[in-house]
Amino acid sequence: MACCEPELKQTAPPSYRRALVGVLLINLLMFVVEISVGWLSGSRALRADALDFLGDTATYGLTLWALGQSRAWRLRAARIKGWSLLVMGLLVLADSVRAALGNAVPPGPLISGIGVLALAANLTSLGLLVRYRHGDANIRSVWLCSRNDAIANLAVIGAGVLVIVTGSRWPDVLVAVAIAGLFTHSAVAILR
Repeated sequence: MACCEPELKQTAPPSYRRALVGVLLINLLMFVVEISVGWLSGSRALRADALDFLGDTATYGLTLWALGQSRAWRLRAARIKGWSLLVMGLLVLADSVRAALGNAVPPGPLISGIGVLALAANLTSLGLLVRYRHGDANIRSVWLCSRNDAIANLAVIGAGVLVIVTGSRWPDVLVAVAIAGLFTHSAVAILR
């Protein structure tokens, strides 16, 4: 009887595991770079993007663990990812509100320059993962994280350019709020 058969565990090709490890390391390195520059420069957009890299590092680690687990555990892992994205979105939103109350203007060229570096890192990650973008909720969540990162990087680059052009902190703050929205949207998609 099918209902009494043991649940099969998902197996992943070694190449997928290697791709995940590579992407995990790229994301961890970019978290360290962006959080450092974000704190030193006061850029909320860079700090938001850094949290995205940290979240993705955790996501890839959790995905690696979940690959050898039953479907129930893979589903739990996807839910953990969804809830963590939601929490990160709220943290970024709170940090953005705090920045909106201040008057410091972060350096636009630095924001855009780090944004370009982050975009290159995320495009490399997407290249490593593109052939694995279909699968269960756990595997799809990895693809969503990487895709969202590239979108966020373009926004960070744009924020830096607008800070340069306008001399205002608002482009930086608004991009951080948009990244918070992207976290929330992805969280809902994963939790569904």
